[in-house]
Amino acid sequence: MGNSQEPQDFNTSVMPSSLTPVHVAKAADGLNLYDTASHQVSHFVPLKPGEVGIYVCGATVQSSPHIGHIRAAVAFDIVRRWFLKLGYKVTFVRNVTDIDDKILDKAATAGQRWWARAYYYEREFTEAYNTLGVLPPTVEPRATGHMSDMIDLIQRILDNGHGYVVTDADGKPTGNVYFDVASWPHYGELTHQKQTAEVDEAAAVADRMGPSVDATGDDKYNPVDPADASPDKHDPRDFALWKAPKDTDPEDARWSTPFGVGRPGWHIECSAMSHRYLGDGFDIHGGGLDLRFPHHENEMAQTRAAGYPSAARWMHSAWVTAKGEKMSKSLGTGLSVPSVLAENSAWVVRYALGSVQYRSMLEWSDQALVEAQAAYDRVSNFIERAGVALGGQPSREEVTGISADDLPTDFVAAMNDDVNVSGATAAIFTAIRSGNTLLSQLADRADSEATQAEVRETLLAVRAMLDTLGLDPLAEPWVSAGAAGGASDGTTETPEHAALEALITEQLNARAEARKARDFAKADQIRDTLAEAGITIEDGLQGSTWSLK
Repeated sequence: MGNSQEPQDFNTSVMPSSLTPVHVAKAADGLNLYDTASHQVSHFVPLKPGEVGIYVCGATVQSSPHIGHIRAAVAFDIVRRWFLKLGYKVTFVRNVTDIDDKILDKAATAGQRWWARAYYYEREFTEAYNTLGVLPPTVEPRATGHMSDMIDLIQRILDNGHGYVVTDADGKPTGNVYFDVASWPHYGELTHQKQTAEVDEAAAVADRMGPSVDATGDDKYNPVDPADASPDKHDPRDFALWKAPKDTDPEDARWSTPFGVGRPGWHIECSAMSHRYLGDGFDIHGGGLDLRFPHHENEMAQTRAAGYPSAARWMHSAWVTAKGEKMSKSLGTGLSVPSVLAENSAWVVRYALGSVQYRSMLEWSDQALVEAQAAYDRVSNFIERAGVALGGQPSREEVTGISADDLPTDFVAAMNDDVNVSGATAAIFTAIRSGNTLLSQLADRADSEATQAEVRETLLAVRAMLDTLGLDPLAEPWVSAGAAGGASDGTTETPEHAALEALITEQLNARAEARKARDFAKADQIRDTLAEAGITIEDGLQGSTWSLK
């Protein structure tokens, strides 16, 4: 039953990009990331120079994706994009859990084949990822495609004395196999749960990030695998590596193994697939905060108990909340991605999902979407105006070719500070304000060629920063799908923008005349009227400039 083939470096074995020289930016020397296991932000050093291996727990494809699911995907997409911008070669693995109790039970209730249900919702997740500009993973393995890897891994754990097979009265294996927590003294190191009653302050600090994810049993945030409640366990802490089928399980959801017929426990698939595609040890294991315990704690223990190193660093994205409560289907607060996209552009939804640092709770509300739409208006307005002034846009190749070393220092500092997206976004809008000022001065400057060069440099920097966050409006998928709301490439001025420019310029001229005549009441009235219409006016030595709020 075993799989005799040794895991390989996925890039080396099949990826043409492995032939591309790696040029890591100097900016990479300043990258600091949080590690869940240490509860500290520390300097990032890859295990292999110039390369980064990342494994992120993907979806359990039981039903449609909601905003809470996709937030994690967007968060780690931004992390991945920053590594790419720093010049690293990134192998990014995101799994699909296509066999588990929820899938089997929901398929049975709906009169479906379990694998058909899983595949249908896997496609929904893929469509959501693509629509929101999440880069495809290097490899996206399914649990059902790696049964032999899981069986081999379980056998290693058994051989090393850290698991046990439950047998029946006749001594025959039942299909239930458990991890022996008592045999593994390192259990609890990820979430700082000791195998004693001692209080661990570091774990308490982590728990204050949100509702408890370290409790099992009745904790609504961590429904327990039914197999983990079995009386056959030697210790309540032990967890299922493999489990005997339920009577209601269909025949094609059972696999024969040396330890009986059954199917995998919840945690074993990620240990098997991360090792298959990333080898002995890799840089980062990511996932949602609610996976920290028990899933990732158990995963770390079983991987190491099998004799393999675990991830060097664990990163967890915080939840999406609605009125302070975690968003999930079980709480009835889930917002499906299709329903949100029906009323908002994909660019706006992505911006809202990635608007705060990955470790920060994200409060989802209508106001968050309003702010994201305002951000899009400011971004697209500047890009279009700059394109018109320059007679065209920088090419996508030029935008993507900008190294991290050539990006504005405040943006780089924010991204190197544990991927602080809020700070990075602030840097983008600082550059946009400067660009708008240059555009307003362009017609009055004698050195217009020099000013045009400054405008182009600012435009290129803005688009490169946006692209690092997956938000360049002139990139895919926004251009082909029209998902961003129709940003212009700036080669021609849209009628709407031309009309807006003429109307606002007329108002600014009238305001300038009023100020010259010292009629400040009229000048203030014009400014306030424009503000109510969503136009921000900034006064400077060279005159007044405007931008959309």
